[in-house]
Amino acid sequence: MYKLTVFIPNEALEVVKFALFAAGAGTMGHYEQCCWQVQGTGQFKPLVGSTPHIGVHDNLESVDEWRVEMVVAENAIEAVITALKKVHPYETPAYDVLKVLAF
Repeated sequence: MYKLTVFIPNEALEVVKFALFAAGAGTMGHYEQCCWQVQGTGQFKPLVGSTPHIGVHDNLESVDEWRVEMVVAENAIEAVITALKKVHPYETPAYDVLKVLAF
């Protein structure tokens, strides 16, 4: 089992979550589409050579984003990451994947 954490801008929240759930994320026991989310502010500065979804080169940007966390079964993790990269509007989505140990 893994835990995926991803940062998503407001306008893409439901689209990205739907794609992740469709790829197999967010299932726990007899429940599906499970996640935890909280709103915050992301910061980044697009560099020359980037194709930013928001902002312009060499200007520091602050964006309202959602931190979304969900579990992903081992057999679905590759499909979930592929779906994330396909639908997320950012050129380089910010996410991390952690292995969850169950005792």
